[in-house]
Amino acid sequence: MEKLAIVILNWNGAKMLQQYLPSVLQYSREEATVYVADNASSDNSLEMLRTRFPEVRIITLEKNWGFAEGYNKALAQIDAEYYLLLNSDIEVTHHWLTPMIEFLDAYADVAACQPKLLSIFDKDYFEYAGASGGFLDRFGYPFCRGRIFETVERDNGQYDYATDILWATGAALMIRARDYWNAGGLDGRFFAHNEEIDLCWRLRILGRRIVCLPESYVYHVGGGTLPKSNPMKTFLNFRNNLTMLYKCLPDEELKPVMRWRWWLDYLAAWEMLILKHNLGDFKAIFRARHAFRRWKKDFADDRRKIQESRVAEKIPEQKSFSLLWQYYVKGKKTFADL
Repeated sequence: MEKLAIVILNWNGAKMLQQYLPSVLQYSREEATVYVADNASSDNSLEMLRTRFPEVRIITLEKNWGFAEGYNKALAQIDAEYYLLLNSDIEVTHHWLTPMIEFLDAYADVAACQPKLLSIFDKDYFEYAGASGGFLDRFGYPFCRGRIFETVERDNGQYDYATDILWATGAALMIRARDYWNAGGLDGRFFAHNEEIDLCWRLRILGRRIVCLPESYVYHVGGGTLPKSNPMKTFLNFRNNLTMLYKCLPDEELKPVMRWRWWLDYLAAWEMLILKHNLGDFKAIFRARHAFRRWKKDFADDRRKIQESRVAEKIPEQKSFSLLWQYYVKGKKTFADL
């Protein structure tokens, strides 16, 4: 069994791999085996990997399974104590692995951890997709130390301490293989978006800890697959977030939260249309709500099993306040202000 397997999921990302894989190999080779799992790319990814990076182990998947199921298929073929799910658009740094490996070795109750994510375009700022560790508000809106909605903070060392979080970013997620599979892995039905939050929340329900370790830091491009305004991304985010809430919320919170989300989601849709003149995202939110209603019954058994497995009744990293109220009404734009 390997100690650590770094697994990069790729789909038509030859340019990203050429640019950022060298840093992964330079700063990880002694501590980990590096894999690229290819989701049936149609570009020259495989040929390029075999020619330029022969030391990388390649896993070829027969079709594009998306982020969630693609990782499930790939990780099932790897025998390692720890997995590190890594985006292809990450530039890593010297000794980035050591703090995370040592922390998991020392604390058996920790299932997963993440490094601090900084923007590759402005390295003084956090990166949107994970920053310095993720949380949820009472209605399921994700936020981070260093990023609330579209407000991204400058990194002045204000979050440079290890802390328990609700979710670790899927851009650079180190997780015990045992915990990954005990929790059921990523939900392949999500395809992409919210899948790492869903997995980490299930781990927290099982009483396992998730931690951010800012001593380790990496630089992330972000948005490498879909731009932020892409209607498909909006659809997946809304549909998957609602599904995650349905699966993971405790019984006493489910109905009131879902009632509030009905109003909040349609308010968001009309804001997209009226204030931002974005017809694509307006339609995407309506489609997401409809898709959730249609497939909700398919997750009833998942919900039952998750609730029956509940060890942690109250999860501190799922906050009791409304992020929308804090941000838009009270003007609290940073994590430290909340």
